[in-house]
Amino acid sequence: MNDIPTEVLGGILLLLILISGFFSGSETSMMAINRYRLRHLSRIGHRGARSVSTLLERPERLIGLILLGNNFVNILASSIATIIGLRLFGDAGIAIATGFLTFVVLIFAEVTPKTIAALNPERFAFPAAYLLTPLLRILYPLVRLINWITNLVLRTFGISITAEQNDHLSREELRTVVKEAGGLIPQKHQAMLTSILDLEQVTVEDIMVPRNEIIGIDIEDDWQDILNQITLSQHTRLPVFRDNTEHLLGILHMRDAIHLHATESDDKAELIKLLRDQLFIPEQTTLNTQLLQFQRLKQRMGLVVDEYGDVQGLVTLEDLLEEIVGEFTTDASDIIPEVQSREDGSYLVEGSANLRELEKNMGWELPQDGPKTLNGLILEHLEDIPESGTSMMINGYPIEVTHASENLVRRVAIFPLLRKTLL
Repeated sequence: MNDIPTEVLGGILLLLILISGFFSGSETSMMAINRYRLRHLSRIGHRGARSVSTLLERPERLIGLILLGNNFVNILASSIATIIGLRLFGDAGIAIATGFLTFVVLIFAEVTPKTIAALNPERFAFPAAYLLTPLLRILYPLVRLINWITNLVLRTFGISITAEQNDHLSREELRTVVKEAGGLIPQKHQAMLTSILDLEQVTVEDIMVPRNEIIGIDIEDDWQDILNQITLSQHTRLPVFRDNTEHLLGILHMRDAIHLHATESDDKAELIKLLRDQLFIPEQTTLNTQLLQFQRLKQRMGLVVDEYGDVQGLVTLEDLLEEIVGEFTTDASDIIPEVQSREDGSYLVEGSANLRELEKNMGWELPQDGPKTLNGLILEHLEDIPESGTSMMINGYPIEVTHASENLVRRVAIFPLLRKTLL
């Protein structure tokens, strides 16, 4: 190199620094690129994405190529900088060249290109793939040799090199991906997607209509009362029972009962003939399983039973769909009628209110790993049936029993604003 002018050596040094920056940025962009978006772009035929996907199929070869090129360029740049330093400053030029080159490489060949690549991995990785792909073919024997030696060293230290990269996301990780999508997914759609992910964590017991709230037809009622109930019913299906829900006879579809209005005489026997078999659902059945069960059996309603076979409640296809898309009504009082707001910021809540509904609609963080209703939560907390006026603190929420009977808590006052003050 003694015959090469200093100006030419300076130009070569500048070129080598740019090449070093290219390798550094390529490494960062290839590792930072979104693998799921990359697969999507590959499927729709994006050439750059396909090239990057091919390179990332064997990441050890890609890293070997990049490091081989980067180190070669940096060592050559160091040699040229040393020659230039000796020519300009004599023996002191070695130290000057080392310090200068370290600063330049750090700023322009490492930090800057890697930052740009990390912020815009696709814009850096796709063009880089067009250069790295043929370069890998040319240097493949040398890269293969380097990888073989590296793997041998890793095996010496007992490090496995055959473990496959796990790109599968857990349910919680997928929830995080959905929530961090930002403006890419509308907020309503994000809520629906996260609700779908929660279906396997929620059971029919969590969303069922409790047994004491089931609206049905008592076959022992007066025939005219039964006809009026059928006429005025807002439901398309009603359970029919004798005396109480423990003696279920079947499910009546309203369209099957239209002709019953044609007669004024008692025709309960004909009504019983119209009943369809009821579907019984174990109370611990998850919502995703039950949704598929409704689809397979072409059913829209089922009765929830406990381990002893006793009916605990009723669940419909609409209830399951509301867990995904939200309530079908826009009236807040219809969404959760058990809650009434008061001027002081507190709320009067019925003891029968479902804890999960309170969390979804009110944002209250009440324990849900035990009882399903507010009454059950209070009874479990106190281990006794409280009298009216009893106050307590549950999960930071001040709660006062305003109305209680001999066997249950009927109404309480909850003070969420006071909880925020206490916290």
